[in-house]
Parts: sequence; structure tokens; C-alpha cells
Amino acid sequence: MTRIISGFAGSRELKVPKSGTRPTSDRVREAIFSALEARDVIEGARVLDLYAGSGALALEALSRGAASVTMVEKNAQAGALLKSNADLIRQAGKRDASATRVVIASVSAYLGNPVSETFDIVFIDPPYEHSDEEVTHCLELVIPHLSADGEIVLERSSRTGFPKIPAGLELDKSKAYGETTIHWISKV
Repeated sequence: MTRIISGFAGSRELKVPKSGTRPTSDRVREAIFSALEARDVIEGARVLDLYAGSGALALEALSRGAASVTMVEKNAQAGALLKSNADLIRQAGKRDASATRVVIASVSAYLGNPVSETFDIVFIDPPYEHSDEEVTHCLELVIPHLSADGEIVLERSSRTGFPKIPAGLELDKSKAYGETTIHWISKV
């Protein structure tokens, strides 16, 4: 069961696609959001969730005070559940429809579009089988979409190598949580 941990939608259950996604565990999400709250970056943030799946990361951010969330998922079936989850959480907080946006597209197609807005927090949680080169390419594409003080939270398998950090970004820290490692990356 995947659920919102805290905020106005705390304990609300999210629908998860039967296959093709790997939701971030409650333990790892709690660690991510504890760190984001300690940095005081969630309140009023514009959030981008790449490889969104169920939307658990973005919708947790919305529940905890983010101004808006954009979730990108290429799988149409997962996208339908994502829209349902977004409606559920948005309504729980009596938030306007503009607070959530679901984009059914590949991450590279979305990031390849001209920049129409920048984001304060970007979650990147690609399938673990994505190569380090694919992840590095994603990081390169996300740079123009990141606000000046923006933060990237990259989730990878602890068994996976570390992607090269492109120019314009720097690694702040990495922390392993069993099978999952979270990398904190910021704009230089």
C-alpha cells in the first residue's frame, strides 16, 4: 500500500499501477521529506516529478505545502491512475486544478520542449535498469528547467553505478537506504 505520509492529505492511499512502476517506499520518502523540510524548501515550491509512476513523491510534496506539482509519466495506464491520485490529493486539500499537472510523455520529450517554467524541486526516479549514461543525459536536460536555488533528488538502486554529474550541477550528498540510494544534487 502506498499512501501520503504527512500534510493535509496524510494517510490517503494512492493507486499504484499493477506493473511497470516501483513506488518509493514510505521509509525512503519520509527520509527525503525530512531532509527537504530541514532545508525549508517545500512550502510554496514548484515541483517536477520525472518518471512519476503513482505520483507519490510529487503528491507528498503537495500535501506538505508545495504550490504546484507537474508529474511526467510515459505509460498511459499509469498516467490514468496518476490523474486519479492527483485529483484525490488536490481535493483533500481543497486545492485548485492548477495545483497539479499530469503530462503523458517520455521524460526526454518533456524536457526537450522549450522551458516554460522552472522548478524548485525535481524528483528523478528512473527505472533501476536505466544506464548511468541515460541518467546523466536526463540531468543535462533538466538543468534549464531548474530554478536558481533548485534541488534535484535522484533515486537509484544502491547496486547501480553513479551517473556523471554534468557541468552546471553539483552533488551535495548521497545516502543509502537498503536497496535505494538518494543523491542530492543542486545547481552551481
